[in-house]
Amino acid sequence: MGASEEPRRLDGGQSRCPQCGLLGDWVATLDHGWVLLESDMRPLAHTVPADRRWIELSDGRVTVYGVCPPDQFQRCRIEHDLACPAQPLPDLWPWLTSLRIENARRVERQTDPKPRTPPEQWPDAG
Repeated sequence: MGASEEPRRLDGGQSRCPQCGLLGDWVATLDHGWVLLESDMRPLAHTVPADRRWIELSDGRVTVYGVCPPDQFQRCRIEHDLACPAQPLPDLWPWLTSLRIENARRVERQTDPKPRTPPEQWPDAG
């Protein structure tokens, strides 16, 4: 490669998502795989969960950027499945999902019209 040539980029091009039909960018990963990334979107890395931040390398490949906290100006790419309207949103933060489930139970207990009474004998008593 001569001094005036740019490095060859490993660009897979665009493809339609099999779920929703929208275009996404197929990009090679550092570990020799491919990932479908959202086109034309580069959010600030600190707004994306650590295991979902894809950072573009100089050769066009991407790698997950799990540094916490990232530089406040660092941009990243996100997988199309996070934005795909035809797929359920993945469990990004399991602890937060657990908290939401427990809070829903708390709300249900607060709005339950009659208090629950304990059974005559507890199942493990005895």
